[in-house]
Amino acid sequence: MRPVDAGTLRASLLRWLLVPLSIVLLIDVVGSVVVARKLSDRVYDGELLEIARELALHVHAGATRTTFDLEKDAERTLLLDQYDRVDYAVRAGADTIAGDASIPPPVRNARSGPTFYDASLDGQSVRIVQIDGTPADASVTVAVAETRVKRHELANAIMLGVILPQLLLIVIAGLALWAGVARGLAPLANLQQAVAARSHVDLSPIEVPQVPAEVRPLLTSINDLMARLSEILAYQTRFIADAAHQLRTPVAGLKAHVEVALREDDPIKARQSIAHLYTAVERMSRLVAQLLSLARNEPTTVRHVELAPLDLSKLAFDVTMDWVPEAYRKDIDLGFEGVEPHVTIDGDAPRLTELINNLLDNAIRYSRDKGRVTVHVTAQPPRLSVSDDGPLIPVEERERIFERFHRLLGSHAGGSGLGLAIVQEIAKLHGATIDLVEDADGLGNTFTVTFPVHRKAVHANHPA
Repeated sequence: MRPVDAGTLRASLLRWLLVPLSIVLLIDVVGSVVVARKLSDRVYDGELLEIARELALHVHAGATRTTFDLEKDAERTLLLDQYDRVDYAVRAGADTIAGDASIPPPVRNARSGPTFYDASLDGQSVRIVQIDGTPADASVTVAVAETRVKRHELANAIMLGVILPQLLLIVIAGLALWAGVARGLAPLANLQQAVAARSHVDLSPIEVPQVPAEVRPLLTSINDLMARLSEILAYQTRFIADAAHQLRTPVAGLKAHVEVALREDDPIKARQSIAHLYTAVERMSRLVAQLLSLARNEPTTVRHVELAPLDLSKLAFDVTMDWVPEAYRKDIDLGFEGVEPHVTIDGDAPRLTELINNLLDNAIRYSRDKGRVTVHVTAQPPRLSVSDDGPLIPVEERERIFERFHRLLGSHAGGSGLGLAIVQEIAKLHGATIDLVEDADGLGNTFTVTFPVHRKAVHANHPA
C-alpha cells in the first residue's frame, strides 16, 4: 500500500492553529451580526414607539364610534423620515379606522405593553410596533411600521466597527503564528542540514546547538542509531579484514598445490598432490563455514532469536553420538554423563547444536592421544560442560581464548581460531555464560555453559 503524504509539519501546525482561529472569527461574525441588529433595533424602536404613542393621543371615543382626528400636515410631519417609509394603522376591533389596513398584526401578543415584531409590507422588510389600548379607548390598537434602511446602515456600521479590528487581529495573529512556527521548527531544519552535510562514513554524534526539549529525544535517538550503525560497520570492517587475512593463506596453499599437481608427470605423485589439495580445500571450506557462522551469530546483526523449550540433555546426547566416529578415529574416549533424564531450557536448537559441535571439535582436536572427552549435563542450574585432556590453558590466556582467530602458542593442531568465538556469541544470544576452568583431575580443561532457568520451571518453584 502506498503511504499517504501527511504534508509538512509546518502546514499541519498552521492548520491546527489557524483553523480554530478562523472558526472563532466566523462565530464572532455571526454573533456580531445578531448583536448589531439588536442594537440597531433598540436604538430606533424607541422612536417608533414614540410615534405610536403620539398617534394614540389622537384617538377619541364617541357615543357611537371611535374616531381619529390627526390632520394631514401633522401626519406628514410625524411620519416624515429621511431614510425610511413610515406607515400606521389604527384599529378598533377588526376595523381599521385610520392608516394602512395592510399592516399585518402580530402573530401573537402574549405580553402586556408594546409589541415589536418584524414583518413584510408591500414586499419590503419592516419593523412594526403595536400598542394595545389608548387613553381614550382601551380596545383600540395602534400599529406603526417602518422600513429597515437606517437600521441596516447602523447594524453594518456596528459590524464593521467590531469585525474589522478582529479581522485585522486575526491576520496579525496568523502572521505571528507563521513566524512563531517557522522559528519553532528552525532546530529541525538545523538538524536536517546537519544530517545532510554528513559524509556517509561520519557516524559521530550530531551536535545541534540550542535544541528544544521536545526535539532532544529525537536527536538522542538519531545519535543512538548512529552509534549502533558505527558498531555494526566497525564489526563488518573487522570481519572483512579478518576474513581476507584468514583466507589469504589457504588460497595461497591451494594455488601451490595446484601448481605442483600440474607440474607432476608421475601419476602417483600427482595423486598425492591432489590429496593434499583436497585436504586444503576441506580446511578452507571449514574456515568459510565458520566465518559465515560467526557472522550469522553476531549479536549486532541478529535482530531476534526465537527461543523455544527444548531438552538440553537429549540434544547434547544426540550431538555427542554424531562425534563418536571422529573420536574413534583419533582413539579418543568420548563419553556422556547426564544426571537428569530431561533438562529443559529455552533455546534455538540449530544454534545450540552448533555450539556443542564447536566445543566437541575443540576438545577432540586438542586432546592427547588416547585421551578422554566427557560431555556432562546438569539440571540445577541448566549447565553443559565439555572436559578434555588437552594442554592446560594458562590462566592469563583463559579470557583471550574466546577472541577471534586467537590460538595458543605452541599448538600444532589445525584450526581457524573461530570455534570458541562462535560458542561465546551463541551463548550470548541465549543469555548464557561460558567459563573455562582446569579439569577436576588436573589434566586438561573444562568448558562450562550455564543457561538461564526455564520460565515454567521458575513458576513451578514459586507457586502463586
